Amino acid sequence: QVQLVESGGGLVQAGGSLRLSCVASSTYAMGWFRQAPGKEREFVAAISRSGGLYYTESVKGRFTISRDNAKITVYLQMNSLKPEDTAVYYCAARRAPYFDGRTWDVASKYDYWGQGTQVTVSS
Repeated sequence: QVQLVESGGGLVQAGGSLRLSCVASSTYAMGWFRQAPGKEREFVAAISRSGGLYYTESVKGRFTISRDNAKITVYLQMNSLKPEDTAVYYCAARRAPYFDGRTWDVASKYDYWGQGTQVTVSS
């Protein structure tokens, strides 16, 4: 049974920073998604086991995804946070260490999900 354990969410003022962590039980291709109230879950960032990086346009230059394979942990460093970044953030993992084609932003291509961590950005 694969478990993903997230941490690092919280309340921050606009312009502030947070770092989310996700500990997995093995090394996989990993991603972060988010879901705001009343909205569908959307892709945020992803990283393959070899370090390939992928971001949604709205977070480029502000968010950085990284991983420590020795600790089997993926991080999402979020800087210059905006109120529109407010959402529950979910860590997700694929069984494979890579992404097939351009599938890093497709939620259905991920096999495991964390419980989610709330990020709230006040204006």
